[in-house]
Amino acid sequence: MSRRRAVPDRGGLRRVGALALASAIASGLLMAAPDVVAPVRATAAEECGVGVMARLPGPPSAFAAMGWSPQGTADTGATAPTGAGVTVAVIDSGVDVSRPQLAEAFAPGSTSLISDGERPDGLGDPQGHGTALAGVIAARPADTSGAVGLAPDARIVSLRIFRGTDEESERAGFGPDAERLAQAIRSATDLGAQVIVVALSDDVDTPALRDATANAAASGSLVVASGGNRSTTENTEDSPRFPAAYPGALSVTAVDANGLPTSDSIHGEHIEVAAPGQDVLTTSTGGGDCRYAPDAPSSSFATAYAAGAAALLAEEYPDEGPEGWAYRLMATAARSNPDARDDQVGWGVIRPTAALDLRPDSTTRGPTSPFADTSDAAFSSSSTRVAPEPAEPGNAAFITAIAVVAAGLVSLFGLGAILRRRPRNDSASR
Repeated sequence: MSRRRAVPDRGGLRRVGALALASAIASGLLMAAPDVVAPVRATAAEECGVGVMARLPGPPSAFAAMGWSPQGTADTGATAPTGAGVTVAVIDSGVDVSRPQLAEAFAPGSTSLISDGERPDGLGDPQGHGTALAGVIAARPADTSGAVGLAPDARIVSLRIFRGTDEESERAGFGPDAERLAQAIRSATDLGAQVIVVALSDDVDTPALRDATANAAASGSLVVASGGNRSTTENTEDSPRFPAAYPGALSVTAVDANGLPTSDSIHGEHIEVAAPGQDVLTTSTGGGDCRYAPDAPSSSFATAYAAGAAALLAEEYPDEGPEGWAYRLMATAARSNPDARDDQVGWGVIRPTAALDLRPDSTTRGPTSPFADTSDAAFSSSSTRVAPEPAEPGNAAFITAIAVVAAGLVSLFGLGAILRRRPRNDSASR
C-alpha cells in the first residue's frame, strides 16, 4: 500500500472483483430492468454473478449473532426503529442504484469524485464493494430478496471515491486515495449525514483526513470506520489505522461466524467495537443476493453493521449525537469483562437492542460515559488481553475440544495413580 492511499477492507469480495469488467458492460442493460424480478435459485458458484437474480434465504445470520430482532422485543412489545429519517453516507466504490432493494433508498447528494466514464452521480458500482455495504445497512425488504438491511428505512448517499484496487485503476488515478477520502467525509458532513461509513483504512496519519474526521464529529456526524484487514495492506502489523484511530471516529473490527476474533483483522489499541463480518448476506452489483466472506471475516461488513446500528440509534436518540451513539454501542457490547476493553474486539461485539434499551447512569459499566460520572461503577480497571496470535478462522472450536479432551485425560490418569497407591484389603469379604 502506498503511503497516501486508503485501502478498501473488502476481504470477502473476491467474486465481485473478478466480475468488475463484466458488470461495467452489463450495467446499461441492468439499469433498464424492471424493479420486480422473479426469484430464481442459483448455485453457490453462480449466486454472485452479474445478471443472476438469485434469491437466497434470509434474514442475514448477523442479526442473530448480534441478538437483533427487527420486530422489537417481546417483553415490551415496542416496535424496533428502522433508521427512518437518518442519512447514511457510504464512501466507497459507488452504489448500484439498479438493485430493487436499494432503488428507493437514496437521499439527494450522491456523486462521484472520480471521472472514469461511469455515472457522475455515484450510483454506478462496477467494483461492487459499496453496493454490498449499502445492502447491509439499508436494503429494503423485498419478495425477490432474502437480503435486508439492519436499518432498512435509512437513506443512503453514495460518495464514489475509487473504481478499484487493481493496477490499472491505480495507474489511472482511480484507486483509493486518502486525500479524496477526506474530501468525501467533508462532503458527507456538509450534506448532513448523521452516519458516515468508511470501510477503508490507511496506516498513515494524513492531516486532511484527521481534520475531516474531527470536523464531522464536531458537526454531528459519526464516522464509522474499519479497523483494518491483513489481506488488504502491505503493513500487516497490529497498528493504528486511519480514519478509524482518530478521535471522534468509531473503530470497528470483524469477528467470525462463531463470534471470535481472528488473525484476518488488524488489532490494536484503536479498536473500539466488533461486529459480524463472515458469511454476510447482502446485495451484489448487477445481480441479486450474495453471501460474501464465506471463508474469513472482513472488517468492511463489520463496519457496515456497526453503521446500521448507529443509524438505529440516531433515529431513536437524535439529540445524543455521535458521541452518545458511539458510547451506547461500546457500553452495551458483549464482552467477558464488563469493565475493560481489549485489543482484539475493543469493548466487544455490538448488540443493537441493548444499545437502544440502555438507560445510562452512574452505574453503567464500561467506557467513559458522556452522560454521567461512572468512575465508581467499575469493579476492575485492568485491561483484558487475549492471545496476540488468535486462532485462525474455524480452529477455535477444534482447539477448545482438544483442551477439554486433554484435561479429561489428565484427570483420568491422576485418578488411576491414586487408585494404584491405595492399600489392598485382602480380608475383604468375597
